[in-house]
Amino acid sequence: MITVNSISGGKTSAYIAANYKADYNVFSLVRTDDKNCMYPDAKVRQLVSDKLGTEFIGTLEDDVIINTILDLEQFIGQEIHWVTGKTFDKVIDRNGKTRVPQVTGRFCTNQMKIRPIQEWWYKTINETIDMRIGFRANEINRVLNTKSKLDKDGFETDKIRIEINQNKNDKWKKIKWRKISFPLVNNNIYKDQIEEYWKDKPVRFAWQNNCIGCFHANPLNLNHKSKKFPNKFNWFINAEKKCMKDYNNRKWLMGQYNNLTYEQIKNWKTQIELFDNDFNECDSGYCGL
Repeated sequence: MITVNSISGGKTSAYIAANYKADYNVFSLVRTDDKNCMYPDAKVRQLVSDKLGTEFIGTLEDDVIINTILDLEQFIGQEIHWVTGKTFDKVIDRNGKTRVPQVTGRFCTNQMKIRPIQEWWYKTINETIDMRIGFRANEINRVLNTKSKLDKDGFETDKIRIEINQNKNDKWKKIKWRKISFPLVNNNIYKDQIEEYWKDKPVRFAWQNNCIGCFHANPLNLNHKSKKFPNKFNWFINAEKKCMKDYNNRKWLMGQYNNLTYEQIKNWKTQIELFDNDFNECDSGYCGL
């Protein structure tokens, strides 16, 4: 069976790419049309645009993720396939109204991470694959949650878009497309082993992955990000404001923090100054990839 490593940009999935060679490596990039969030290096923007086959202006994740994938490709000596879907700006535009992702409507992961990989798979491979996912040995709950969506043989069946039509409905097909495996769980690999592995390797990693305004993130973490990534955080503030206006001033509730908006979180006055090391990945939210 053809093997595919799903790469998120973090150290764990990068560890899989470096230590478990696959037939293909694939990375799905979240893009934005907002020029206030433009990636600063014009040459790298063009390089990424060429890899994606569409214009890359910027991402709503940490810009370092671009360096991660470029570095990792050189480090493992194997091509990484870059894929992307609609920009975040277009994804949240629903029939002329803005809808931002939240706990009861987490469409962001499916539309900007999973769907582009599925469409790449259909065009490039189009037969069942063994996809390696970067869950570590201590992340059994994530493994069990993923397995609950598979059939008895460990395969996942999804409705996949197989044709995009500009002036009429797209064409979809229900397809059994991947078997999911967890090499780090099977080999008892934990976070400390992964951190040790990357200490002396020429691959740059972001402080945290996932979108800057991920609604799963801890509010203190989001407040810190609003200072660290002001333009990207403002994108989420503006999107939420437009959403509330479009939906008759309804408060759009983020995650489990039901009484907060992005702007309120940004305007918090913390009693002490917070630093990157005050947070861990559990504070940041995650896409589940």
